[in-house]
Amino acid sequence: MARALVAARGRKFSGQREAESFLDELPRGWAHTWGGHSSCVQIELDGPRDQAREFVLCDLGSGVRRFGQELLATLGRDMRCTFHVFMSHLHWDHIMGFPFFTPAYLPGNTVRIYGGHANLRAAFERQQDAPSFPVPLSALGARLEFVQLEPDRRYDIAGLNVKAKLQRHSGGSYGFRFERNGRAVVYSTDSEHTLEAREEIDGFVDFFRDADLVIFDAMYSLADVMTVKADWGHSSNVVGVELCQLAGARHLALYHHEPIFGDERIAEIEAETRRLEEITRAGRSPLQVTAAWDGLEIEL
Repeated sequence: MARALVAARGRKFSGQREAESFLDELPRGWAHTWGGHSSCVQIELDGPRDQAREFVLCDLGSGVRRFGQELLATLGRDMRCTFHVFMSHLHWDHIMGFPFFTPAYLPGNTVRIYGGHANLRAAFERQQDAPSFPVPLSALGARLEFVQLEPDRRYDIAGLNVKAKLQRHSGGSYGFRFERNGRAVVYSTDSEHTLEAREEIDGFVDFFRDADLVIFDAMYSLADVMTVKADWGHSSNVVGVELCQLAGARHLALYHHEPIFGDERIAEIEAETRRLEEITRAGRSPLQVTAAWDGLEIEL
């Protein structure tokens, strides 16, 4: 607040809208927060499927509660929607929002959960069972379906061409590549990349190839990944830049921030990553870099 006030010295605002526009011009760490929800991303599609009220989500972290509340306010309790949910893995921070996802309690809705793990249903049942939660999975009003996907196989789901890829993480995780109408989005969180594993790196370069957006786990610094936090299952902003440059991707979204980092540190990492991309570009097309925040919308 102090920084914003100093930056506004001598400025006059006719109302709140002008003041908000001024805040939007400031560095994000000065005027806004990155937020603290755990993983949940919506892939919003245009065209007829929106009219059919089909929604595509990646992971069910705490962020899905906000999504459900906003949808309820817009569509009402008689929404009758289908939710296609792609689970990277079943660690608690990625499923903890589901018990608070209001549409799952409403009859007429369908929640179809996809993932590479064989124990998808068991993980959600265990979370809902006493003493963890008072409402068992069997008592939810929506129709629940669990679909196991095979890695490296293409599927047509909700108007998208989808492929899952196994990633290095405790218990295994899966990245997803979504393609539609010549555009591609990759969701790749909770994945550790070791620069020494050439064949593995080449596989992810192919997975990211020409993607319009790569949502990438950049939780640790490169030094942490290579030393004290090796084998902890996360990656770094440095590796994210290298993989996206090799793959010819267009936009890198740094994701799954280290929980101990405050807003200023995340802003610094974003700036450092942009400088790194610029000095390592080596004649390639520019790679746009964004540190993801709660509520961020990226249009392709």
